[in-house]
Amino acid sequence: MNLACETCPVRDSAACSVLTADERNALAAAGRTRALGRGEMLFAAGDEDAACATLVSGALKVSAINADGDEQILSLVHPAGFVGELFAPFAHHDVVALTDSTLCTFGRRDIERALEDYPALARALLRRSQEDLLATRSLLELTANASAEARLAALLHDFAAAASHSPCHLAEEFELPLTRGEIANMLGLTIETVSRKFGELEDSGAIRRKGKRGIELVDPAQLQAISGRIGD
Repeated sequence: MNLACETCPVRDSAACSVLTADERNALAAAGRTRALGRGEMLFAAGDEDAACATLVSGALKVSAINADGDEQILSLVHPAGFVGELFAPFAHHDVVALTDSTLCTFGRRDIERALEDYPALARALLRRSQEDLLATRSLLELTANASAEARLAALLHDFAAAASHSPCHLAEEFELPLTRGEIANMLGLTIETVSRKFGELEDSGAIRRKGKRGIELVDPAQLQAISGRIGD
C-alpha cells in the first residue's frame, strides 16, 4: 500500500519531516506501508538488502542471540524511529515487533538515492543515528552502574517520554510494550526483581499499574528523581 503522508501521525517528528511537501511526496512514491503483528520480524540478522523503515505506530526491539542461544535486547524503537543498516551488506541484528506496529518501508537503493537527492534527509538521519547511539550508551551505563530501582524507573521514564505528544512533558499514561521477562532481559535483572521493583515504585506513589500492562504516572517528578533522568 502506498504511503499517505498527509495523515501520518509522525510526519512532524520523523526524519522525513525536514523535506518539503514535494520532496516528501517523491519519497513516499518509493515507499510502502507495512503492518506487523506482535512477534513478527521485520528482518533478521544475516538478511541481505534488508528494508529500511520509519516506525509510524507500535514498538520494535533490536536484538541479538548470544553464544548460549539466549536473546539479548539491545535497543527499542519508538514511533518516528528509523531502522535499517544503510552501509552494511546485510543486517547484523533481528528487528521484531513488540506490539502491533505500522511502518513506512523503503528498499535500500531507494533510501540511498534519497540521501543523494535530499541532503537535509541525510543530515536528519545522521542526527537520529547519533541520538540512538547516545541512548544505547546510556542504557549500557545504566545497567552497569545503577540500582535495580533506578534502572526500572529510567526505563519507565523513557517509555513515558516516547508515548508523549510533546517533548516538554511525559505522557500521563502508557502501555508497556515489554513483558516482565523482556524488561528483565534488557535491564540485566531477574523477573522476580523487576516485579518487586514495580511494586515498590507503586507503593512509593510514583506510578500506578492499570490492568496487565497499563502504567499511570502519579508523580512524574519522583519517577525522574529515582531514575536520574532529571533534566532530560
